[in-house]
Amino acid sequence: MTTADPRLDGRAIKRIAFDEKRIAARVRELGDEVTARYPEGELLVLGLLKGSFIFLGDLVRQIRRPLQVDFLVASSYGDGTESSGHVRLVYDPETTLEGKHILLVEDIIDSGRTLNRLIGLLEERRPRSLDICALLHKRVAEHLQYEVGLVGFDAPDEFLVGYGLDHAENFRHLPYIASLQ
Repeated sequence: MTTADPRLDGRAIKRIAFDEKRIAARVRELGDEVTARYPEGELLVLGLLKGSFIFLGDLVRQIRRPLQVDFLVASSYGDGTESSGHVRLVYDPETTLEGKHILLVEDIIDSGRTLNRLIGLLEERRPRSLDICALLHKRVAEHLQYEVGLVGFDAPDEFLVGYGLDHAENFRHLPYIASLQ
């Protein structure tokens, strides 16, 4: 992919880390894993916005069992390329979590700060089970307190955009995941 891609508006990417076909295949596999992991009980797939929206949309279409969908909105990046360390909860789900299997869907695990804050909040609501499904995991989170049950890809330690991931709200629409120049 070069900067000639009109979706990039003249901005350059370093490389494509995961292309469309590879992402689609892995999302199908994750859907199978989720289906097998939760054969019974109420399942709530809880997306962490904004970054997870494309992944979550594709993932829930691959899960072959009844489920509900809701969202959380947390902010930790602002306009930078590194997590600020300050997590702000912007939208809290209105769905009752008690007694349900909760699958928290995250776009990328980087510092782990956002997840630490959110898992504590969700556990207080007494779900039947609580697990994390992340599209990407950088494996650099020194302070991550929770195990991630489902991971799409181990990600390079680069700033990644596309397939829902952004830089200052740009690049989310790209059908692949790439690193910026």
